[in-house]
Amino acid sequence: MRSEPQPGLGGEAAHHAAYLDFYRRTCIEKCRARPAVELRTSRLPSGWTPIELLQHLRFMERRWFVWGFLGEQVDEPWGDSRGDDEAAWAVAPATTLDDVVRRLEEGGVRTNDVLASHGLDEIASTGGRFADADPPDLRWICFHVLQEYARHAGHLDVAVELAGGPTGE
Repeated sequence: MRSEPQPGLGGEAAHHAAYLDFYRRTCIEKCRARPAVELRTSRLPSGWTPIELLQHLRFMERRWFVWGFLGEQVDEPWGDSRGDDEAAWAVAPATTLDDVVRRLEEGGVRTNDVLASHGLDEIASTGGRFADADPPDLRWICFHVLQEYARHAGHLDVAVELAGGPTGE
């Protein structure tokens, strides 16, 4: 696993980008280290699988930065939760880990572009996700997405450990 970003990266936005990259890469590496069958096997009562969690992260990040902050229309903003608890986070059998990773990494590039080109005090657009709401600033969105990544990286630690993999790396 890669180490946590170090101090001295530059401004606050650069630190947010580095930590988002770190947690994104951590989740990807944890999934890549598991046998294919384990990616689609749940070890938890809630029923999610590692590949489903990774796909959720892809949709979650896009919801906040592209649909939310930029206000751009996106296909299936809630594509990770089909509105049916039984199908929540479902990943089609034909969708591979490489497919999910590629889309997640593309989203990370887009997030980094947003962070490099907008001030953290800038308020989110009122189109897209925040059409009828009081939109937050980019700083708040960064913290929200960062805590979601960190929380889900911890969930993935538990799932990997229960499957016989390494602990908390």
